Amino acid sequence: MNFHSMTPRAPAALLAAALSGLLPGGPAFAADKDKAAPAAPAALAKPALSVQLVTPQKSVWIRSIPAVGTVAAFAEQQVSAETGGLILVEVRAQVGEVVRRGQLLARLQDLGVQADLAQARAQLAEAEAANELAQADARRARQIEAEGGEGLSQQALQQYVAQARSTAARLLSAQARVKSEELRLSQTRIVAGDDGVISAKTAVEGAVAQPGQELFRLIRQQRLEWRAELPAESLAQLRAGARVQVRLPGRAEPIVARLRTLAPTVDAQSRMGLAYVDLPVGTGLRAGSFLQGSFEQGSGEALHVPQSAVQLREGFAYVFKAGADGRVQQAKVSLGRRQGDRVEVLQGLEPAARIVAAGVGFLVDGDRVQVVTGAAPAGPAASR
Repeated sequence: MNFHSMTPRAPAALLAAALSGLLPGGPAFAADKDKAAPAAPAALAKPALSVQLVTPQKSVWIRSIPAVGTVAAFAEQQVSAETGGLILVEVRAQVGEVVRRGQLLARLQDLGVQADLAQARAQLAEAEAANELAQADARRARQIEAEGGEGLSQQALQQYVAQARSTAARLLSAQARVKSEELRLSQTRIVAGDDGVISAKTAVEGAVAQPGQELFRLIRQQRLEWRAELPAESLAQLRAGARVQVRLPGRAEPIVARLRTLAPTVDAQSRMGLAYVDLPVGTGLRAGSFLQGSFEQGSGEALHVPQSAVQLREGFAYVFKAGADGRVQQAKVSLGRRQGDRVEVLQGLEPAARIVAAGVGFLVDGDRVQVVTGAAPAGPAASR
């Protein structure tokens, strides 16, 4: 046997046999390929999501116009100093305090005013005495004239009458001055002009008050209003007296209010106008709060679905309808009112449709899904 002639051929034969099964076109490769081919469709057929299906529901819903706006005082009152040059010696009211009409809020130094009043009253007493004497002289002079006028000239009579008129005028002046000083004294007491709550205070003890200077600001009757901003076309649909639901921060249930009036003009740039809504007293709201609400416009039937069934993307809304082949079809819809966790569908969905109830953010058009009936939340069933 020639070992030299066999050695080179043996490795070559083994290499050829190995390559025939591994290289494309080889019999072994072809056999393995045929076995692996059916596995690919099976992997692609796995569902993208395990989902629950729901159908739209029809219910009678209240028609409403949503709005946002700011809470403001219905009417405010400035409590100011009416006399000047006097020192504030006492401040009794603070911000947030509920006050009554005529309640003392602050007090000015009144010693000088009391002295002026005392002087005015003394002058009044002097004027009263002088007037009483002058009137008596005038009466006697007229009596003498009526009896014949002996011993009394016409000039003397005129002097007595003129003196009586002069003292009467001085008496009126003295009375007016007393009233003026009494008024000044009353103005040293700063009182509330109406029932309400103190919303601002600038009064400081020791400061010198000036006439017209605001010391307090009062929300009259504690009455607040909601100034809702609405487009001009929405304002045209509203009427005074309409029922309004206003949602308060931290409260599950809205409060019920009434539309008082509508602004006669709208902003020329934004085309928005104001609707003034009277808020009930005792809600705990504060002026300046920003609130949401809705204006009711009767009721009507609504086709609605869970909000979790709606996918919002690029400014549009979509739902996913389930097909008989286990795949979902994306459908564009138009949305309307919202109530709780439900949203109204205006267009794009028929009442008998079966749609994915939740987890729509994981789906795309044409995905295969697995329908389940339990209460488990939707989630990815398998990676794609």
